[in-house]
Amino acid sequence: MEGKEEDVKLGANQFNERQPIGTSAQTKDYKEAPPAPLYDPGELTSWSFWRAGIAEFIATFLFLYVTVLSVMGYARSTSKCASVGVQGIAWAFGGMIFALVYCT
Repeated sequence: MEGKEEDVKLGANQFNERQPIGTSAQTKDYKEAPPAPLYDPGELTSWSFWRAGIAEFIATFLFLYVTVLSVMGYARSTSKCASVGVQGIAWAFGGMIFALVYCT
């Protein structure tokens, strides 16, 4: 109990470096990693790169196929009550985005 006030004084003054407010971000206490190259030629030969490209192609194709056909079906129908309607088109877009993001 006697040294409690002493510990508080030591805790508050244990660091001698003083910096004005706002200048702490100007000095770095770490080393930055070297910048990564933007393009790695070895990436073109990896299977994961081509698998990701194929997945993106199929996902984009399915998205455009379903959504454009739902809009075309709505526009070409003779009776607007017999088609999916504007809400059905919105559900087609939202459902395809959900499914393709979840799958890919």
